[in-house]
Amino acid sequence: MALYEYVCSKCGSRFELIRPMGRSDEEAPCPCCQSKAKRVLSPFASFSRDDSGATTATGGSSCVSCSAASCDSCHL
Repeated sequence: MALYEYVCSKCGSRFELIRPMGRSDEEAPCPCCQSKAKRVLSPFASFSRDDSGATTATGGSSCVSCSAASCDSCHL
């Protein structure tokens, strides 16, 4: 089982479902309007800490809306 994110094309609602991997590409009923929603890619953030405890983003730019010069100000 995996967690997938869906977006409804009718009402714009975003929601998540836990489904078997074999059903990941199936459309899902929107919990708001019951229209068919399609799966979308979910952004996620990945961080690591060095020996001093400082936090840095790994795997690309995960803090798209953040304007900080480093992750040191982030409390993750």
